[in-house]
Amino acid sequence: MKQLLLAATIIFSVAAHAQSDKYTEAMKKNLSLFDSAKTPADFENLAAGFQRIGDAEKTQWLPYYWQGLALARIGWMYFPDEKGVTAVKVADLDQAVSGVAGRINAAADKAEATATDNNAKSEIQILRYMALTQQMIVDPQSRYMTFGAQGAEALQKATQLNPNNPRAYYMQAMGVYGTPEQFGGGKAPAKPLFQKAVDLGKAEQKQPLYPDWSLEQAEQMLALCQ
Repeated sequence: MKQLLLAATIIFSVAAHAQSDKYTEAMKKNLSLFDSAKTPADFENLAAGFQRIGDAEKTQWLPYYWQGLALARIGWMYFPDEKGVTAVKVADLDQAVSGVAGRINAAADKAEATATDNNAKSEIQILRYMALTQQMIVDPQSRYMTFGAQGAEALQKATQLNPNNPRAYYMQAMGVYGTPEQFGGGKAPAKPLFQKAVDLGKAEQKQPLYPDWSLEQAEQMLALCQ
């Protein structure tokens, strides 16, 4: 009987290890495509891939987080960049952004359902901040008091959950940087926030599959503030 129990334990352990390896490899494969993704179709494919991994695993928050981030990248493409170029033109901006925001929040909901620690929950709040911010900048004047306020609350939660999250400070800095100077924004007030994002990014303990995407962006923006 003891031998049967031992054999069953070994089989279960091997199967669990194999499943873990399969999950890790699938995630690494998708993540390796993130930096080379350029178009909405690229990010749609990534989002679908991460969702499949999450649905298969059921207990991992990271696939849904990365699904949400891929969708957020699509959302940013609807707006002009620093050169005034819009990567994707849509007939109805509000409808397009609202649709993506809903999908980001749906992915965030799934991630939150399986997240067990505050660091994970902090990252998920940043997804929600992105969705809210994208909806706000469709019409900043009329939406600042609603979507803008909700976004600020999400970002505050992200910082409270993990005071050392560099992505929280990077997103805060981007918000300040993009705010007109007459309303307290611009390069000067954004600079110390970008610096903090850089410092925290350099000090961050990297973990496989975990978000670590803000350092390079924060360094580039800090250089623009000099």
